[in-house]
Amino acid sequence: MFKYRKYANMVATMYIDTSHLTRGGKTYTRHLLRESYRANGKVLHRTIANVSQCSAAEIEAIRLALRHKEALAHLGTIQDAITLKQGLSVGAVWTVYQVARRLGIEKALGTTRDGKLALWQVIARVIDQGSRLSAVRLAMSHAACDVLGLGPLDEDALYDNLDWLAHRQAAVEDQLFAQHTKTKAVSLFLYDVTSSYLEGTHNELAAFGYNRDGKRGKLQIVVGLLCDEDGHPVSIEVFPGNTHDPHTVASQVAKLKERFGVQAITFVGDRGMIKSQQIEDLAQHGFHYITAITKPQIEKLLRTGTFQMDLFEQELAEVLADAGIRYVLRRNPVRAQEIQDTRHAKLATLQAHVAKQNHYLTHHPRANAQRALQKLVARAEKLRIAEWVELILEERALKLTVNASAQHEAAKLDGCYVLKTDLAPAQAPKEIVHDRYQDLASVEQAFRTCKTAHLEVRPLFLRREARTRAHALVVMLAYQIIRYLASCWSAFDLTVAEGLHALTTLCLVEVTPQHTPSYHCIPTPHDAMARLLHSADITLPKAFSLSGVRVSTRKKLQSERIPQ
Repeated sequence: MFKYRKYANMVATMYIDTSHLTRGGKTYTRHLLRESYRANGKVLHRTIANVSQCSAAEIEAIRLALRHKEALAHLGTIQDAITLKQGLSVGAVWTVYQVARRLGIEKALGTTRDGKLALWQVIARVIDQGSRLSAVRLAMSHAACDVLGLGPLDEDALYDNLDWLAHRQAAVEDQLFAQHTKTKAVSLFLYDVTSSYLEGTHNELAAFGYNRDGKRGKLQIVVGLLCDEDGHPVSIEVFPGNTHDPHTVASQVAKLKERFGVQAITFVGDRGMIKSQQIEDLAQHGFHYITAITKPQIEKLLRTGTFQMDLFEQELAEVLADAGIRYVLRRNPVRAQEIQDTRHAKLATLQAHVAKQNHYLTHHPRANAQRALQKLVARAEKLRIAEWVELILEERALKLTVNASAQHEAAKLDGCYVLKTDLAPAQAPKEIVHDRYQDLASVEQAFRTCKTAHLEVRPLFLRREARTRAHALVVMLAYQIIRYLASCWSAFDLTVAEGLHALTTLCLVEVTPQHTPSYHCIPTPHDAMARLLHSADITLPKAFSLSGVRVSTRKKLQSERIPQ
C-alpha cells in the first residue's frame, strides 16, 4: 500500500491507472498518473498527468518508485543483494512434453527409462532435427532430464534405445490407435508410399528402386504411412528400397484387421497403389477400396463405351459398371489450364531450339544439317510433344509444324480423372467418394513435413534395419505433435518451427540471494510467447527444481575439427 499524504480535509495517494481501449479493431493502452483521495466522506480521483508516451520500463519504474517512495535510497541495493543467472532453456521442451502427454504418446511409450529415452528422441526431433549425437547435445542446453525425469545419457544410450523402440513399435501404435478411436470409430483409411534416398551405402534396408526424389544412383528406403480419414497418422512401416508400391498394401490390410481389430474398412490409395491383385486381396477380407485409374485405362473405357467424354463436362459424374464397380468422373479446370500452359511452354522451347539451329546452319555451311534434325527430334521426344509436332529438313532449313488434330487429341483428357470404387451408392454417394480420395492430400502433406520440411527424416545416420524402423516411428510420433501444434497456432502468422524457436528463448533463471540458498524460477513470458502458450493451453510451472543430472557426449567436437 502507498503512504497516504494528509491535506486539509483529505487523505491522498498516487498511483498508475492502466486501461486498454479497443477502437476500429485496434487496441490502445493508456497510462495515467492519478491521485485518489477522500473528501467529506467520499473517495474521489483526479488525473495528474498522462504518461502513455512513456515506455513499459519507465511505467514500471514509476510504479516501483511510488511503491517504495519512503525507501528510495535502499532500492539500489536490491540488485547487489540478489544474483540472477540464466539457466537451461525450458519453454520449448515443456510445451512439447505437455502435448506428448495430452496425445497419449508418453503413456504409450511408458515411464521406464527406455520409455523416457524414446520420448526424448521424439521431443528432440520436434525441436531440432539431427542425429542421436545432436539429441544429446540438445539435452545439454534444454531442461530435458529435469522435465522428463531422466538420468545421465549419451548417444550410445539413444542408439540402444532405438532397438528397444523397434521391438515395441506394434504395441505403441496399437495403444495410440485404441486411444484415438475411443470416442470415434474409424472405418476409412488413407495410405500412401514415398521413398527417401540415403547418402551412405551400409543401411540394411537400402536398395536401388524408383526414386521419387530424383536422386539417380542413390540407394533408398521405402516408407508407407497409414492415416485415418482425418489425416491423423496411425502406423508407419519401412520397406527395402526396391519394394514396389502395390506390394506394401497387403501388410497394411493385415495390420488393420489383425492388430487394430477393424472389421469394416475402406482403403483409399492412389492409382499406383491399388491394382487388380490388391483389389482381390481387399475383397477376400470383405474390405472396400477407393482409388483412381490411369490415363490408358480411361482411354480403354472410352473406347469400349463404358462412359463418354461428355460426362466430364458435368461437375461430378457417376457410372455404374458391371460387378458393382462404380466410376466417378471429373474434369479439373485449373489442372487442365496448367497442362495447357505447360504444353505451350514446351512448344515455345522447341521452336526456340529450331530457330537456334537454323541460325547455326546458316552461318556454318559445313555443319551437318541431318544431325541437327536428329537432335531436335530427340528434344521433342524428351519434351513429350513428338506425337503432335513434325520436324522436317528442306535443303538446309529446319521446319516445325503442329498437327492440330493430333494436338487436340492429346489435350482431350487434360484435367480429367476417374475414381474407381466398389462401394455401393447407398454406402457412399459420389460426392463422398470424391472427397475421401481428395483426403489423400493430407498424407502427402505428412510426407512433406516428415521428409523435407520440419522433421527431415533424412539424412539417416543409421545402418541396422531395426533402428531404421524405430527412427521412422520417432518421426511419425513427432509429426503427431507438429500437427497438433499447427492446429493450435493456425491463427498466428508463423510456422510451428518458428513458434518452437521462440519458445526456446524462455529459459530458467537461477536466483541467488545473499546468505540464502539459490533457487530456479521461470520468468513471465513476453506477450507473443504468452499467446503461443495460451493457444496451446500450456501452463508453466510456478516452481522448478533441477535434478543436477549432467549430460555429456562420448564423441567430442574437438576430435572432429580439422586442425588449422
